[in-house]
Amino acid sequence: MKSLVFAANWKMNQAPADAALFMRTFVGQYARQTDRRVLFFPPALSLHSVVEAIHDRADLQAGVQNIHWEDSGAFTGEISAGLARGAGARFVLIGHSERRHLFGETEADTAKKVAAALKAGLTPVICVGETLPEREAGETLRVIRRQLRAALEGQEAGVVAGVLIAYEPVWAIGTGRTATPQDAAEAHAALKTELRALGGERSGAVPVLYGGSVNRANVAGLLAVEDVDGVLVGGASLDAEQWLAIVRS
Repeated sequence: MKSLVFAANWKMNQAPADAALFMRTFVGQYARQTDRRVLFFPPALSLHSVVEAIHDRADLQAGVQNIHWEDSGAFTGEISAGLARGAGARFVLIGHSERRHLFGETEADTAKKVAAALKAGLTPVICVGETLPEREAGETLRVIRRQLRAALEGQEAGVVAGVLIAYEPVWAIGTGRTATPQDAAEAHAALKTELRALGGERSGAVPVLYGGSVNRANVAGLLAVEDVDGVLVGGASLDAEQWLAIVRS
């Protein structure tokens, strides 16, 4: 039986008090399951609320949605990997399509952020995914392989097994459209093959999550796909009851 990862990306939602209330509801109703981990990516201002709520639950972990690649300095509004780690984060999203397409982050930026995360002891969750024009041009696999290679540029092969990957087709994020299980199977299989090429056979066990309009109605079908090791969920993770239903899938 594969070990599953359920990751909640709250994006720019859930103030500290809202996050604390959400976590009280969730932790109070969610009993540990040995075959899965649940990750929370709150806004940076709400990280403390999540960290306090999960306390010593090893099956629950907190992360941040973004870091800067420098250790410190005059970068107003940014947080470093070290600051995030010191505040209780253990994971970080890197290369999310909103960072790429709304904020202009390049593939070189993702590589620097992955390096900074690993240096600070954070586990990067590297996001890859194609746009609709790229998909319609038959470029999906080429694009996601390139994004994965670029994010791990300069890393030794042994490091690859210590990351997580999230396949998020850009056209499915927040649109209500979801890749079919067959679409996910093809993309995830290609990413697993690329991971083995970059890091050896052991890297084939790196969890590859699916993201893009995941909800309680479609999550079971996605998780049934052989190479789908979990999900990265946006909007549907903002409601505690729906999130509980998803992580119990």
